[in-house]
Amino acid sequence: MEVQEILGENSIANRFISQLRDTSIQNDRMRFRRNIERLGEIMAYELSKELEYETAEVNTPLGKSKVPMPKNELVICSILRAGLPLHQGILNYFDDAENSFISAYRHHPDNDENFEILVEYLASPSLEGKTLILADPMLATGRSFSNVLKALEPMGKPARIHLVSVIGSYEGVEYLKTEFPENSKLWITTIDHELDKNGYIVPGLGDAGDLCYGNKLQH
Repeated sequence: MEVQEILGENSIANRFISQLRDTSIQNDRMRFRRNIERLGEIMAYELSKELEYETAEVNTPLGKSKVPMPKNELVICSILRAGLPLHQGILNYFDDAENSFISAYRHHPDNDENFEILVEYLASPSLEGKTLILADPMLATGRSFSNVLKALEPMGKPARIHLVSVIGSYEGVEYLKTEFPENSKLWITTIDHELDKNGYIVPGLGDAGDLCYGNKLQH
């Protein structure tokens, strides 16, 4: 699996990431969601450079113009609930894509730091021969992405898989390299060095789902 870290070079994405991390700003839920959406747009633009294109002819008021147009059949799949604003950012650029939604959450059966990833809801079109874009803002252990991939298997085999995330850990990235096909590609804004004992990214930004939509009851 190839990895493209967006902040390997300086860009406006730095500003959006800094605001997502900043405790004095991140409690503004509207801005938090919008910054994730913006980063989804940036990564969708970068990802678009690797799609397949074919020439189309467009009629203008003064003549005809030949324009390379993407020809991939895209399916965007977001992991609920934190993936929704990231999904919207990607969809802003690939507005004719089909869409999938899946739930994946941490279940703590013994009410301690040990957890398992449970997938309980899935709505998806066929993925057979299409380009699948999996979107989840936080890539901690990598198990959410891995479990979602397994849950999607009955929907068909995609021709290519792109993963889109905002902040990840090196441990999670390395884990995904063992779980996804070799021709898959991860697009991620930045990668942090640590996971704590609870499996959260350090320095990270906290719980993206809670910051987007409010605190949830634990179960």
